Amino acid sequence: MITIVTLDGPAGVGKTTIARQLADRLGIAYLDTGAMFRSVALYFGEGSWEKPVDQLVPELNRLDFDLEGEGRHSELLLNGYPLSPDIRSEEVGLWASHLGRIPVVRDFLRRNQQAIGRIISLVAEGRDMGSVVFPTARHKFFMDASIDVRAKRRHAQLKAMGMEEGLERIHAQIRIRDDQDRNRVVAPLKPAQDAVIIDTSALDADRVLEKIVEHIRQKGLLDD
Repeated sequence: MITIVTLDGPAGVGKTTIARQLADRLGIAYLDTGAMFRSVALYFGEGSWEKPVDQLVPELNRLDFDLEGEGRHSELLLNGYPLSPDIRSEEVGLWASHLGRIPVVRDFLRRNQQAIGRIISLVAEGRDMGSVVFPTARHKFFMDASIDVRAKRRHAQLKAMGMEEGLERIHAQIRIRDDQDRNRVVAPLKPAQDAVIIDTSALDADRVLEKIVEHIRQKGLLDD
């Protein structure tokens, strides 16, 4: 039986860390949909969101995503190649947010995400996994935190990856992305009606994971 767990929330809330750990715990694949948007943004380049739709569609149709492995070893491939680490920069994240406002881009990636979810069990992380992409998922979670906390977490994450970004710049870019993600016409960032909302502002990753696992255990997916 295919099991889908959705994990949504704004930029910098810690979804990636939790999703990887949860996929490990459940022994299923981890789908980083934000990485899909970022990889398209990097592939197309700066300013691609200003292109006419009739130019974007054939370019999108030349892209093909695959997902291999499970847990923290899950790996997304774009046209047969692993995604570039450059997708993790704040600049590319902002490009992805711009592209994510375009309906044909969201539709293309949604179809790819749903196709993956039809053949393997997933922890699917993103902005609209529970509300739009996998609305019938049995387990839905929405993580949130204050913007100050998220900026500091993102700053620490990038530093650990060897990518230097100023805290003020990260804070400003997250604010822009929040505004775009929450107010876009198509699939705005918001919890699914049946999602469990977890404020992570005062919780470390272990405590957040514990809360999510407990909810899943109550529904019978995990043994005690």
